[in-house]
Amino acid sequence: MSGSALPRTVTSVNSLAPARRLPARLREYLRRRRVREVLADLALWLFMAYPLPTLGEDPLWLRVLAAPLLAVAAPLSRRAPLAAAAVPAVLGLIATPELFTSTFSPALVALSFLLGRRTQDARASLLAAAALCAAGLVLALTLPGAGLWDWFTLVTTVLFAAVLPWLLGRFRRQQYALQSTGWELAARMEREQQLVAERTRLRERSRIASDMHDSLGHDLSLIAVRAAALQVSPGVDEAARASAAELRQAAADATESLRQIIGLLQQDTSDTARLRGTETVPDLVARTAASGVRITLRQHGTEEADWAGLPPLVARAAYRVVQEAVTNATKHAPGSAITVGLRRGSAALEVTVHNGVGTSGAPPTPGVGSGTGLISLDERVRQAGGTFRAHASDDAFEIRARLPLTHVTADPHPPDPPATGRSRSTEELAQARQRVRRGLANALWIPAAATAVLAVLMYGFQLYTSHESVLPQHTYEDLRVGEAKTSVTPRLPSYEFDEESRPSGAPPDPDHTNECRFYRTGTFSNSPLYRLCFADGRLAHKDRITLDRDER
Repeated sequence: MSGSALPRTVTSVNSLAPARRLPARLREYLRRRRVREVLADLALWLFMAYPLPTLGEDPLWLRVLAAPLLAVAAPLSRRAPLAAAAVPAVLGLIATPELFTSTFSPALVALSFLLGRRTQDARASLLAAAALCAAGLVLALTLPGAGLWDWFTLVTTVLFAAVLPWLLGRFRRQQYALQSTGWELAARMEREQQLVAERTRLRERSRIASDMHDSLGHDLSLIAVRAAALQVSPGVDEAARASAAELRQAAADATESLRQIIGLLQQDTSDTARLRGTETVPDLVARTAASGVRITLRQHGTEEADWAGLPPLVARAAYRVVQEAVTNATKHAPGSAITVGLRRGSAALEVTVHNGVGTSGAPPTPGVGSGTGLISLDERVRQAGGTFRAHASDDAFEIRARLPLTHVTADPHPPDPPATGRSRSTEELAQARQRVRRGLANALWIPAAATAVLAVLMYGFQLYTSHESVLPQHTYEDLRVGEAKTSVTPRLPSYEFDEESRPSGAPPDPDHTNECRFYRTGTFSNSPLYRLCFADGRLAHKDRITLDRDER
């Protein structure tokens, strides 16, 4: 074996070691999850590919090409759902400029639903729908045999086969987010209940310690006083004086030991014990930056000399806010840029900590942990007489605290929010419900509004074509049978009565003619019509006809 082969072999074995160290249940869960995903993708592909062999309205080569493309689109919808939804859209455009086809419409509906279900950003999807409509308009204006009515059909297909399923998918995503928020609220309420119980026990322990200190300390002090009086009392021999001195000293030592023990029982374990001596916020930021974290400090009126003049309670609270926020940022959004802001005014110190997306590209998720850190910060700031707020968005997380510089006595009970009277968890649940209601409203009013706009456009285009398909009477009278078609065509209207097909109820065309055109005699009149028939490049026949309404 060569020397270069040995390191590669060892590296290969070491790369497999973490997988082998995974618990058996976790490995089994991952295998089952992969199997479920493969089965789901297979079922999706079968659903999308079912029309390919059963429907023959599209060319065979296109259906053969669509089978592997849809097979790729099924698993691609998990990682790039927009690209997956573009596959049936492009296939539909290749089949017909109207986009609507029974072969690819089911795939467009399914992948559009998954696009709304699996994506957060709506702008890319809406831009893709607009681009599809623009491409259809270009095809309708450039392809021979196509027209604006084909584009209207395409817009209708985009609306009901792509946009509406996409809205339903977004509604399902928001509904799932509401369920997740409800479960998170329940878990948070359970944690808060445990914290309340623990705080009650600590408060009771502190009360018991105070009672012990008051009662036992008083009794030990009396014992020490009486021992001192006995020590200096006349008529007491030296042995008794020595015993009294020892008793007084023992009482004093017991009082000191009791004070220390009571102090330990009353100690706030979440307080400054974790502070690094007299370390300030600038020191904390400098130490964090030295460890490789991208952190920036912006100070306004809080230079080193001013920091030393802050009230101790305010300085400790500001330090804890920054410490906890930086810890959350490095834990839940590693690699993100952190900005710490300190602004000292005449009445208060404002502390802000802002962090964005980490190196993984995922949005910050500070609420994934136990949630006790933010609760303790809220309590600490409240005890200092200030206000605390934590705000999360799709690409950032910010903590903001305002600490008054003057002494403010904190309310022993947390105040209710002044505007709504609801807790932060209840507010988050209400916001999630509002997003779901908004999603449901969008799923209803956006298609309705788009349909109304499309109907107005189609009706306006119908009026325009009706007006532009009227052949004036004097022009009709000026046309002469036998006149060249090249001379007749420039004087005719831009549109015919029915460019798609022959008008229903029209009489048979005259013999020896190969092309007949029909024009209106009035904008809102379908009967009678002018009929112009051509043969061998000349006007061979013209007449005024009336459509048979019974046949129509």
